[in-house]
Amino acid sequence: MSQNLFSDRLAEAMEKSDLRQSDLIRIAAEQGHKLGKSQLSQYLSGKVTPRAQAVVILAQALGVSEEWLAEGEAASQPEAAAQEAATPDAAAQSAPRGESRQEPEEGSKGTKTMRKGTATGRQGEGSSMRQFTKSHKLDNVLYDIRGPVLDEAYRMEDQGIHVLKLNIGNPAPFGFRTPDEVVKDMQDQLTECEGYSNSRGLFTARKAIMQYDQLKGIPNVDVEDIYTGNGASELIQLAMNAFMDEGDEILVPSPDYPLWTACATLAGGTAVHYVCDEQANWYPDIDDIKSKVTPRTKGIVVINPNNPTGALYPREVLQEIVDVAREHQLVIFADEIYDRLVMDGKKHVSIASLAPDLFCITFNGLSKSHMVAGYRIGWMSLSGNKRIAKDLIDGINMLSNMRLCSNVPAQSIVQTCLGGIQRSQQLLKPGGRIYEQREYVYDRLSHMDGVTVTKPEAAFYIFPRLDPDKFHITDDDQFALDLLKDKHVLVTAGKGFNWETPGYFRIVYLPRKHTLHDAMDALEDFLSYYHQ
Repeated sequence: MSQNLFSDRLAEAMEKSDLRQSDLIRIAAEQGHKLGKSQLSQYLSGKVTPRAQAVVILAQALGVSEEWLAEGEAASQPEAAAQEAATPDAAAQSAPRGESRQEPEEGSKGTKTMRKGTATGRQGEGSSMRQFTKSHKLDNVLYDIRGPVLDEAYRMEDQGIHVLKLNIGNPAPFGFRTPDEVVKDMQDQLTECEGYSNSRGLFTARKAIMQYDQLKGIPNVDVEDIYTGNGASELIQLAMNAFMDEGDEILVPSPDYPLWTACATLAGGTAVHYVCDEQANWYPDIDDIKSKVTPRTKGIVVINPNNPTGALYPREVLQEIVDVAREHQLVIFADEIYDRLVMDGKKHVSIASLAPDLFCITFNGLSKSHMVAGYRIGWMSLSGNKRIAKDLIDGINMLSNMRLCSNVPAQSIVQTCLGGIQRSQQLLKPGGRIYEQREYVYDRLSHMDGVTVTKPEAAFYIFPRLDPDKFHITDDDQFALDLLKDKHVLVTAGKGFNWETPGYFRIVYLPRKHTLHDAMDALEDFLSYYHQ
């Protein structure tokens, strides 16, 4: 097989059929074949040459000859490829991907130099159309919470099919409303929010966050150590870009909220996943963490409460993580966005409160606790030993300044939300919606044949496991796609959270109980006959 030309032929065939990567993955799945997004990206970039079986799958999905796709025989070329072969630029267009194409001599005319990594252009009126591919920095970046299975759900909805979405923690569509006083405060302050704020955020917002951090026991936090963002998501990406260099490693939990892995990868670093142990309430496996530390390890991410498992880590487990970070001089990145959504009388402990001698960055926000996901307001707090991170903080300041500031109207409600009564607490007690919906979903899943599940203590997610002997799940995405097509219920596959063991999926239990009842009935019926 010609490695140098395969990626160009694949891109050409996709273009001729007007197919995106997600379309090709979907078509292959409909034909009963597994095709990974990262896998396909590597074929298109020319980094990896597929095995013979993968070529067969791709050829069937694209509707082209296996021989042409594998070897480029002219007899089975698509029409566009045949036209292209007849043009004077054909040799330049088909130069090996990943090698520099020969540049024209200075002063020559009529010759285009194609950028390395671009797909071969479609032939036009005597000249080729330049095509643009995504950056190769994205080749190994995945975010399957909004991936190919969701794309299929959108297609079904376009056809008039109702899909019950249990895949994203978005409270508003399920009837959770922002408190009236919060809406009114934003309205009253809109005229004061027409200009940019300080790049870190409004003083009143940061002061309220600082006081909140003090109540949580987070040490050495001043107003200038707090940065507001368009959700915590923006700040996670900002922090990773400031922190990671090529070759650096950061420890990230598995399962994780996949944005952490994606942002670390995009920043040029490597996310090394440590295991959270299902048999120990999904707590981090400390021995596994220790075994993953190398001389390249710079930091560790702790997601507590955890998404997708809903686990709440006790002080003892957090202290063990701090001890490892202290021994190896690691920066701690604490994702605590669900710290105000804790049930069963438990109390959340901020890991930064246990590490005054280490440098910590704690991420939080209002999207979930105050049902304002669309407002996009989050923050990060720098704490502990800031002297050892002076240059890193300079980098954070630079990136913060470059984006000017976060959404100013949303910043204006922080003081209102963090002060006074936390109304979401009523939802987390017996009789409250989130509590009762968790109880219902956990009870239903626990009684389904072949399903095991750990009861979440926080947030609004649950992460069940399907018995491998009963269901023989080898591809989580295929399971999620089959459930969607059969029952019109959308869940997120376990591997979307960088969990490698197949047979897991995440359910969001935000819908009202009667909707969850329908969803659990559909799932139970599906599992009564499903076998992969």
